[in-house]
Amino acid sequence: MRQDGDLISRLSEQGYRLTPQRMLVLSAIANSDHHISAEEIYAQVVAKYPYVNISTVYRTLDLLKRLDLVTETDLGGGRVRYHPVDKGHHHHLVCQECGAIIDLDESVLSSLQSHLLREYKFSADLRHLAIFGRCTNCNQ
Repeated sequence: MRQDGDLISRLSEQGYRLTPQRMLVLSAIANSDHHISAEEIYAQVVAKYPYVNISTVYRTLDLLKRLDLVTETDLGGGRVRYHPVDKGHHHHLVCQECGAIIDLDESVLSSLQSHLLREYKFSADLRHLAIFGRCTNCNQ
């Protein structure tokens, strides 16, 4: 089953052309079981469409971010990762020692968001966040 249909229809509804390259980028993002980097997307796209340039992938990702269809998260390692907005908001604990990534439920940060608004009159966008530290295995 194709999971990229929602991204495709939302892009089309907003009047953007659905080029083969864009379709392949959308498919790579929507069908990934994890957060995916531009380089990983490019590898999937170029395997099916050999004449695509990585700049096409970056331009498509920029468009998808502007349209609020994907989130961009820095999970360390020098690469940002992408995730469809409609797959839900969640956060990550990233171990700086071993690289483990632990999903953190969104509700854990709701009190922080409320505190920031109440005490600092700051409306924080905590839809997708990575917190760096050390996991329990590396702390032993």
